[in-house]
Amino acid sequence: MSSALFLPLSLSRTKANNKNITREYPSYLELEKKGLLSKRIEKLFSIYENCHLCPRDCRVNRAKDEIGNCQATSKVKISSAAPHFGEEAPLVGERGSGTIFFSNCGLRCVFCQNYKISIEGEGVEISDRRLAETMIKVQRMGCHNINLVTPTHYVPNIVKAIQIAIPMGMRIPMVYNTSGYEKLETLQLLDGIIDIYLPDCKYMDPEHAAIYSGGVHNYPHYAKIALKEMYRQVGDLKVDRRGIAVRGLMIRHLVMPNRIAGTEKFLKFVAEDLSKTSYLNIMRQYRPEYKAFDYPKIARRITSSEYSEALKWAKKYGLNRLAR
Repeated sequence: MSSALFLPLSLSRTKANNKNITREYPSYLELEKKGLLSKRIEKLFSIYENCHLCPRDCRVNRAKDEIGNCQATSKVKISSAAPHFGEEAPLVGERGSGTIFFSNCGLRCVFCQNYKISIEGEGVEISDRRLAETMIKVQRMGCHNINLVTPTHYVPNIVKAIQIAIPMGMRIPMVYNTSGYEKLETLQLLDGIIDIYLPDCKYMDPEHAAIYSGGVHNYPHYAKIALKEMYRQVGDLKVDRRGIAVRGLMIRHLVMPNRIAGTEKFLKFVAEDLSKTSYLNIMRQYRPEYKAFDYPKIARRITSSEYSEALKWAKKYGLNRLAR
């Protein structure tokens, strides 16, 4: 496949008639050009020595292979890397989203659908250079972006891999596909590196977060701070003339049985604290997985009326940019 396929569409941002349509370089290229990427990498790797990449604040020395809640060391571990066609339409386009699934996770959700990877740690350890080569591989497959799935606990390795991949020809946007349980400091170190943020906002109630995601009662607090910071960095979703995402915030919210996810509070927050033109995927595919059957309130799929209720709330708060 010709490498010309991956050249940037323009040397600078250009405005189109539609304010949500743009053309631009991936942002990390500019940061590397200014010589700032190495400083970010140095700072990020120093965090491993007293790990506080996420709000768990385990404070273990991962540089010496000590293990915290996420069960990860300082060596990156991935489960798979391939074009994926089940993501949101602006990410998938015609050639797919280049998903890299990272093993382990800071959350321990009792209903995790990827528990083999996220909780049991299925995958293989690779070097940062191999991760860079993997990014280039999925780019050469024609993917529209590099979709970093559950990346938080490996952010230092990921940013280093991006730097390695740039002289190899990396030219497509980076997607930060996260649970939403993020530390402000970590996100600030990603400013100018990540083009598209794809957080999942799971709960708005601390009690539910604690029960269903391994005791993280502070999830709503940190998720709201994270969403605001992501929006500050990249703004509303912008697409190119083909409708492919190039920059911006895309938010996922999984509707759960018995209003466990706090959907109305979440939608009100987005409308009032972020933007009424936020791109939202209000998801209906919850199903009991892993240990969910041990928790009666989430031991079933959602009903059609529960999903319809969520859509009504979105309309109530003036949120109309919904994934289809």
